[in-house]
This record gives sequence, structure tokens and C-alpha cells, in this order.
Amino acid sequence: MRELLDELLRSFGAGETAALATVVATMSSAPRSAGAAMTVAADGSVAGSVSGGCVEGDVYELGRQVIGERTPVLRRYGVSDAEAFAVGLTCGGVLDVFVEPVDERAFAELPELAAAVRAQLPVALATVVEHPDPQRLGRHLLVFADRASGGLGSPRVDGAVTDDARGLLATGRSGMLHYGPEGQRRGAGMAVFVTVFEPPPRMIVFGAIDFAAAMARLGGYLGYRVTVCDARPTFATESRFPEVDEVVVDWPHRYLAQEVNAGRVDGRTAVTVLTHDPKFDVPVLAVALRAGLGYVGAMGSRRTHDDRRERLREAGLTEAELGSLSSPIGLDLGARTPEETAVSIAAEIIALRWGGRGDRLVDLAGPIHHAP
Repeated sequence: MRELLDELLRSFGAGETAALATVVATMSSAPRSAGAAMTVAADGSVAGSVSGGCVEGDVYELGRQVIGERTPVLRRYGVSDAEAFAVGLTCGGVLDVFVEPVDERAFAELPELAAAVRAQLPVALATVVEHPDPQRLGRHLLVFADRASGGLGSPRVDGAVTDDARGLLATGRSGMLHYGPEGQRRGAGMAVFVTVFEPPPRMIVFGAIDFAAAMARLGGYLGYRVTVCDARPTFATESRFPEVDEVVVDWPHRYLAQEVNAGRVDGRTAVTVLTHDPKFDVPVLAVALRAGLGYVGAMGSRRTHDDRRERLREAGLTEAELGSLSSPIGLDLGARTPEETAVSIAAEIIALRWGGRGDRLVDLAGPIHHAP
């Protein structure tokens, strides 16, 4: 939808009604992912795509209908292979497409959304796409890190969606949320699609070992764009890490310095150093701890940790910089296997992101969700 904002604003500013079609769910081999969008303007012009050409014709006609009737519609394409072929979805996949009118009355939050995207502020757009009350369909809530704007029908709904949308915003991943009609967590009947305007955060795993494979899998599951880097070409291969986004053969400190200088890492980036070797660990940690990253952790025993800190001091790092190092890495879960260790590291990353302490909820009182 990001690339369609200018077109939508043009229609909005001219006082016209446009239609916005958004893929809100996909199943099987659907050609486009959730969040893909297409607009139909009042003059019949089209921008964007929801299926790469498969169902555009039908969605176009639906968009024209929505412009005329100003009533949002949720339509499923491809329930069966035969039906999919009938509308041109020859891959046999399934798409749920939500088509809504866009004008000052139906989408008053559009200018604020566009301004936030232009300013590169992380923002999530929550839209009610399914509800037993037709008056709730198409309502919008803009969710920022520190506030929300708009409304979905009740404070309870807004509160639940705001919490969950911030979780999606932190991962840079759009998705569908399901609730009861008034925001009940265990209910059904209301579906809210959250479009996230933020690229996925990065996780860079240094050290192509078995622990790295488990960490990379869990990082991808949490919504990170995962890179595995190691200077040893024998170990850093795509065949050993088939699920990651990128495998890099390079000296860790050199690769990370290049990413820092190019602006490709930021305060959401998580770095895990799993190499157990000072000649790799110390140089890359010296770069990472000075880069203002979201998380920097290093694996090793307490003896290794003490030796590593001393080497980093000798390299010129300050106590304040060393204070941001998570070492020994992870939370105290009693983890032993690579997979359990990856869970303990991921738990620490989540706790630091949201200000959690890692305690058992049964031993605590008060809100379960933390403010950002």
C-alpha cells in the first residue's frame, strides 16, 4: 500500500471516492502476500496489484461497485482449484481481498498515515475487515509506538488492537488479528487486518554452528530478516542454512562495519555472536557495541565472558559500551540444546524490547503487556 498513498491522496484531495483493495489473507500457493494492494480511482484508472494479474479483473469490478455503493466488501478467491481457474487464479491458491471506499468520510486518517510514512515514522494501520455489525467494517486505527489515532468502535477493541499491532510493528510484519465483537481475546466474529509500514528488523548471527541454525530459524519465526555470517566458507553455506534470508562469507567485524556504514542496521537490529573464538568475537563486538543496536549478545562461559570483557577494554571500549553487552547470552531457562538455547536468547531479546523481566507471570501482578 505504501506505493499507492500518493494516488489515494490525489483522489482524497480532489473530493473523489476511490476504492482500495488489500490482500488480507493468503493460503496455499497464492501469488501475492498479505498486504498487497490495488486502487481503483473514480475515473476508472488502476494502480497496484493484488494477484499479479490473476483476479484483477474481478477486483476491478468490485472496486467500481464499492465506489458506487460506498460499502466495504470482503471477498475470497480460489476456494477450490476449479473456482480459482474461473477467475484466473490458475495457481490454485486462495486470496482474501478486502475492498473499501477511500474518501474523507470513509478514511479520515489517510492524511495522517501518509504524513507518518513520509516522515519515516513506524506506524501500523488497523482496519476492521469482518464484524457482525456492518457499521464497524472499514473503521481504521493508526497505531504508533507511543499513541494511537482513530477508532474501531470501542475503547476495549482499540486497546486490544493497539497492543497487538505494536507487536506486529516491532517485527515489521503485517497480519490478521481475530477477536470477539468487542475485542475479546478468546472470542470470534471480528477480524482486523494490520498493515505495517516498517521494514522487518534484522538479526545477524555470527558463527555458522548448530546453535546458529537454531537461532536463525527462531529469528525468522519472530519476523526478523536473518543473516548468518562466518569467515569460514566450509561452514557458511546456503545448504546448511536453507531457511535464512542471507548467508555471508566474510570476517564478522568487516561485514558488520560495512552494514553500519551503509545504514543497513539500526536500533531494532539484533546481533548474536556465537563463535566462541576471541579472534572473531572481540573485533565484531567492538563494532556492534558502538553501533547503537537493539541487542548485542555473545555466547560463552562465565570464564570466557570475563576474558572477553578484558579484551574489549583493551580494545578501548568504555564501561558504558560494555554495559549493553548481553553475555553470557540469554535468560536463565536451564537451556541445553541448540533449540532451547535459541529460545532463551529470543526470550531475552523480547524482554529487552518491551521492558520485561523474564519472571514467571504466575508470580507477578498487574498488566501482562508492557508499554513500549
